[in-house]
Amino acid sequence: MDIQTKKHPVKTELFASKAPLEWAIVNNGTLYTAQIPIDTTGAVVEGGIEAQTRQTFANLAHTLECAGESLDSVLQVLIYVTDREYLKAVNAVYAEHFNAPYPNRAAVVVAGLAREEMLVEFVVYAAVSEPQT
Repeated sequence: MDIQTKKHPVKTELFASKAPLEWAIVNNGTLYTAQIPIDTTGAVVEGGIEAQTRQTFANLAHTLECAGESLDSVLQVLIYVTDREYLKAVNAVYAEHFNAPYPNRAAVVVAGLAREEMLVEFVVYAAVSEPQT
């Protein structure tokens, strides 16, 4: 089987989760990742929705760099927030990180995320130019 048709993880320096997951998987030219607002110790950052959104973007940018890509490679972002009011702050930070043509996106307001103190989470799909091993 060709490496492009096999899923493989992207090695990052993000906190190693105890959950059975990879921070990013690449398969057939697409990177799949979910990013949360945690620091290098695995703690959810404090400071509200703007700080958490900035940390989530930092983690996303790091993951993409580890895959040899950048935010320009992002095709779609699914944004999850725990309060509709947070979308204004998320949109402001989002606009600092992406340029036209913007990724396709959806924003969903949810009752809660995996960790109670989390206010935001991104699910992201990005194009990768070469398979990463």
